[in-house]
Amino acid sequence: MCCYVFLALANIKKRDLWAEASNEWIRIHDVIAYTKDNYGVTYAENSRETIRKQAMHHFRNAAFIEDNGLATNSPNYRYRLTDEALRTIQQFGTKGWGAARDAFLSLHESLIDQYTSKRIMRKMPVRINGTDFTFSPGKHNALQKAIIEEFAPRFAPNTECLYVGDTIAKDLVKNEGKLRELGFEITLHDKMPDVVLYSAEKNWLYFIESVTSVGPMEPKRIKEIEQMTANVTAGKVYVTAFLDFKTFKKFSETLAWETEVWIADMPDHMIHLNGDKFLGPR
Repeated sequence: MCCYVFLALANIKKRDLWAEASNEWIRIHDVIAYTKDNYGVTYAENSRETIRKQAMHHFRNAAFIEDNGLATNSPNYRYRLTDEALRTIQQFGTKGWGAARDAFLSLHESLIDQYTSKRIMRKMPVRINGTDFTFSPGKHNALQKAIIEEFAPRFAPNTECLYVGDTIAKDLVKNEGKLRELGFEITLHDKMPDVVLYSAEKNWLYFIESVTSVGPMEPKRIKEIEQMTANVTAGKVYVTAFLDFKTFKKFSETLAWETEVWIADMPDHMIHLNGDKFLGPR
């Protein structure tokens, strides 16, 4: 689609040379008509917003095009190739193409670099076991970051993080040696809790689920972890973490007894679900 949109912007038909490219002002409606008339490719009129987001938006970021400054819902809103982009593509297929392309790129970040830098900026820095990491953006990872930086110092001091995942990188931290030493039997089919902390002083393991939409410490989940850790002799503490009280209320009826709840919005407090001990192994 982007290729056809670009051809329409440059007014290039099947047999035209790139040297014949032009940059007249056109609407997205004109782009749709152009691709149908000249390339036999039909886009429905209701695909205009898709073309705007998937093509025009990226072309503008790459400094290929400009608009006429009117409101986007105006019937007279139009786009065209910038003069600089036009002069560059007119060199395509000639001996001057390499120099023209390099000159354009020297003045404008490539989209790959531009979007990579944005992704890096959006990532969330977190310090785990004295080492700096970054989480991918998103609510789930924001809660995991809070577990490590806010929950652990308050309710699990001096613990080591043995495991924490990332929504993209999966096993961001995984101390398999220590986990096996403690008696874990880890297979590819096992789903680790989102965060596992270990207190050598108390010989306690904290199994923490970071819940934004699914996966609290329900009885079924407790049973799965118990099976995975059948040979673990360390004390086991089960915690469900939520970003806010509203999310906690959504899952409150499904949570297992004798587990703990921590809410990031109220970091100094915990909710203890029954039992004779507070924040300790059964």
